Amino acid sequence: MSGSDRRRTIIRTDDAPSPAGAYSQAVAVLQTVYCAGQVGLDPVTRQPAEGVADQTMRALENLDAVLRAAGGSLDDVVSVTAFLRHSADAPAFDAAYRERMAAILPARATVGVELPAPYLVEISAIAVIGAGAG
Repeated sequence: MSGSDRRRTIIRTDDAPSPAGAYSQAVAVLQTVYCAGQVGLDPVTRQPAEGVADQTMRALENLDAVLRAAGGSLDDVVSVTAFLRHSADAPAFDAAYRERMAAILPARATVGVELPAPYLVEISAIAVIGAGAG
């Protein structure tokens, strides 16, 4: 964890790519963690994964790293928003996503957007850590 005030804690980790703009990797309010979108970029080599399936898995690994920095993991995710550059990639994205998230299957919205090259996938999430989701 990086910084905090009475209402929120800014989450930061070197185990996921640094923000490319004016935003935090995640912000925690009580037990809820709001995670910024993660792409399929290796945080060490700064190289993107190849293809939509590998980018999906790398983005989920990055998201998990951010959640671990907040004291949780992907198992705490209750909602996901996934952004795909090409809607035709939805089946490959879904197969890779299911491989990693099948045990929890949070609520999810998947939308097509213009992502900057070379990114094919971006994934953001909301997690509830510690108290459970319900």
